[in-house]
Amino acid sequence: MLTSAVACLALWAGAASAHGSVVDPASRNYGCWQRWGSDFQNPAMAQQDPMCWQAWQADPMAMWSWNGLYRMYLGGNFQGSIPNGQLCSGGHAENGRYNAMDAVGAWKATGIRNSFSVKLNDQAHHGADYLLVYVTKQGFDPTKQALTWNDLQLLTKTGRYAPADYYTVNLSTSGRTGRAVVYTIWQASHMDQAFFFCSDVNFTG
Repeated sequence: MLTSAVACLALWAGAASAHGSVVDPASRNYGCWQRWGSDFQNPAMAQQDPMCWQAWQADPMAMWSWNGLYRMYLGGNFQGSIPNGQLCSGGHAENGRYNAMDAVGAWKATGIRNSFSVKLNDQAHHGADYLLVYVTKQGFDPTKQALTWNDLQLLTKTGRYAPADYYTVNLSTSGRTGRAVVYTIWQASHMDQAFFFCSDVNFTG
């Protein structure tokens, strides 16, 4: 277990290398940090939020550094660079720090309707060449299946965003119900740096 001093150091390290994340619907590691960052040693998490529990046990820095899940110099070749089953970790980004994000199970899901928005917090004001937003196809069950590229359908590829605190993408689907993953790729503008976010959602109509 991390001591309070080490936890504070980890939090500082994450802030010092701030980049950003999808905050609504929350990416997996951002959601775990949001719910448990101030109480991450609470054993009740194992029953109340077991996917976050396994992630904190695997590597607490994945949550403290919720804004650092990126890969460098992929040149837009995301499918060729990130193997199936590793999409939520960005292909084992940061030497495997985020591997627990790929774990299959009942991650906490945000309820959304068929018209919804994705909100990205750009802490470092990198700007964006574009955002790619996908959603898993109807019938995919993230509680039982590892995420692959073939499971995704592209909802939009945006244009450029000038550096700002937040970018919001308005999206719509048709007739969706049940569990799904919204998968967002943020291609930053300041250099060839791409960020990868799995957001667990539950379509309520």
